[in-house]
Amino acid sequence: MRSSPSPDADEPRSPRRRAPASAKSEQRIRDLLRVGREVFAEKGYERATTTEIAQRLGISEATVFTYFRGKRELCVRVIEDWYDEIVAAMEAGLPREASARAQLDHLVRTHLRLFLIQGTGLCALVLSEGRSKGQELGESFLPLQKRYTAPLMELLARGQACGEIRADMPLRLLRSLVLGPMEHILWEVVAQDRPVDLDAVANDLVEVLWSALRAPDTELAALRRLRDEVDQALRHSRTA
Repeated sequence: MRSSPSPDADEPRSPRRRAPASAKSEQRIRDLLRVGREVFAEKGYERATTTEIAQRLGISEATVFTYFRGKRELCVRVIEDWYDEIVAAMEAGLPREASARAQLDHLVRTHLRLFLIQGTGLCALVLSEGRSKGQELGESFLPLQKRYTAPLMELLARGQACGEIRADMPLRLLRSLVLGPMEHILWEVVAQDRPVDLDAVANDLVEVLWSALRAPDTELAALRRLRDEVDQALRHSRTA
């Protein structure tokens, strides 16, 4: 079903949309975001319409435009909320006192689970629409990408500071080293629509990534620490 002309094209001349002034308005926005996520995940950006979103909620399309200027603004907000959920999930269980490798393992598994198990449709939308120059959503996604990569950047910085992660490369390149293979896996799964053994993929991916990220003398330093601990324990036992 075809929607009426999107107000997005006339956004600069459109009246300012009404700010939510009541619990009912806030609930309406939550409903629009929930159903908007369903429709965008199922149909992608081009085929999704504000008409269908309104119909699924049993409201008029004009009501959608009361809270969002058009499809683009609604879609960006949907992706923004989804990214917030991903960032919150990555940060919530992040074992900050553990090794950098253990933290990387958590981020990789959480990332793959949320994208491939819980959000395949939105994953496809972001990969196809949000990353391409000239696409309607591309520029709008840039600030969201920075927010969603922040936990990884912080992990890499902590790892460099404590000597576990190589310091001879800038953080932005290390970030690309991690995200590049993950994005390739996402593309394969989304494009081929095939099942994936998430644990097996995560295990292999972390192994490959860590071999490239770890500081060259990390293992040697660990062995030296172990040797010192053993020597100290032996000296203590002799004097006890």
